[in-house]
Amino acid sequence: MFAHTCTSCRQRKLVFPSQITSMTNTDDGIVVAFTCWCDAEQVLVTGKRAGARREAAAAHAA
Repeated sequence: MFAHTCTSCRQRKLVFPSQITSMTNTDDGIVVAFTCWCDAEQVLVTGKRAGARREAAAAHAA
């Protein structure tokens, strides 16, 4: 479980494991795709390599 601010509804909500649709390990970090409570598809990049390369990994996952 983690907190995320949705790019669609702009609300900060908790994301539960049941909302996660995929997790992909990339060179830029771990790309976690999930569905917000408002049904918008979202992407979060996390892990050691996520840092400044977060936007590049999100574009890669799409």
